[in-house]
Amino acid sequence: MPQLLPFHIPVVTPLARVRIELPDRFGFSTPITIYINHINYGNHLDNSALLSLVSEARVRFFRSLGYSELDVEGRGIIVADAAIQYRSEAFHGEVLVFEMTAGDFNKYGCDLVYRVSEQGSGREVARGKTGIMFFDYAARKPASVPSAFSERFPP
Repeated sequence: MPQLLPFHIPVVTPLARVRIELPDRFGFSTPITIYINHINYGNHLDNSALLSLVSEARVRFFRSLGYSELDVEGRGIIVADAAIQYRSEAFHGEVLVFEMTAGDFNKYGCDLVYRVSEQGSGREVARGKTGIMFFDYAARKPASVPSAFSERFPP
């Protein structure tokens, strides 16, 4: 019978990491202050709060283009997926700058790519992308990307 060692060495499989490539430039930016309710027990920005702040930035992004999330050239949007790559901590009272643009268009949607940086230092806090799908809320079905929207973001 083989002799057992008094400890077990686990086999570690490397995890796939999220990698987000940023565009050369963003056409939109907005500052958002971190409030105390955005802070977690680690005394830094909570990951769920960051996603909420990205949602606020997305609303502002569409507003800057003259749209709302329910009316982009007569179509609404639905968030299909989201990916975030955290780069550094952020803290209560800091002002974060959210830069955003649209890209990687397909028949029904696109990605909204963003970078989040601390305003004073320029320190990158996070980068990410949110996949959106255009949606006809009256018919309750996907809708094609409005050409007037996609044409604002040449490849």
